[in-house]
Amino acid sequence: MNVVILQPSYIPWRGFFHQIAKADIFVFYDDVKFDKNGWRNRNRIKTPGGLQWLTIPVFTKGVETHHTPINQIVIDWKTNWNRKHWNALLTSYKRAPFFDQYENLINSFYQKQPTLLANFTIETTISIARELGITNTQFIRSSEIEGIEGAKTDRLMMILDTLKATHYISGPSAQDYLDKDAFRKAGIKLEFMQYNYPEYNQLYPPYEPQVSILDLMFMQGNNSLKLITG
Repeated sequence: MNVVILQPSYIPWRGFFHQIAKADIFVFYDDVKFDKNGWRNRNRIKTPGGLQWLTIPVFTKGVETHHTPINQIVIDWKTNWNRKHWNALLTSYKRAPFFDQYENLINSFYQKQPTLLANFTIETTISIARELGITNTQFIRSSEIEGIEGAKTDRLMMILDTLKATHYISGPSAQDYLDKDAFRKAGIKLEFMQYNYPEYNQLYPPYEPQVSILDLMFMQGNNSLKLITG
């Protein structure tokens, strides 16, 4: 049983979807502390003027002090950020070869007004994964798993034990803090991702790999999954 545990992110990059594709069960780690300057509510796209951040405004007062979990972060709807994000995508990618193929799906994301950030980002991520052709992965949220407590590796091990995982797939940065002995003792194979992806044509050179998955989809269409999984 291959398991991946990752914090939900906004229209994440292709490495995120590679982990989804490798997982039998993908766990959205939604009940851990929200990081204000991370990828939970923002990502980047390519524009004629260079890289541009698309950021979902959220209420962050007291978030750091009270260690507010991701699944309690509320979207700030005082501005029409959804319209701005869609217009930015439309302006930047309307000339992309496969923009028309995905236009209705992506536009539909911005027609909704959910209260909670996690509900929006998780739903859009699952929809994109299915559109890419990732059909066998089961999605759950860590907040739905009962009896999980502790911190860092201990908490991860409890989730993995509950899901009867035999293989845990993690991002490469986790090598610095995961307790590898705990995985060996539990009989769980530990794999760290290697992000060696081929380049593809982008509308606005030079090539930039660290952008939203939407860039790849708009440029490569049905070939996108091959450029993710190899």
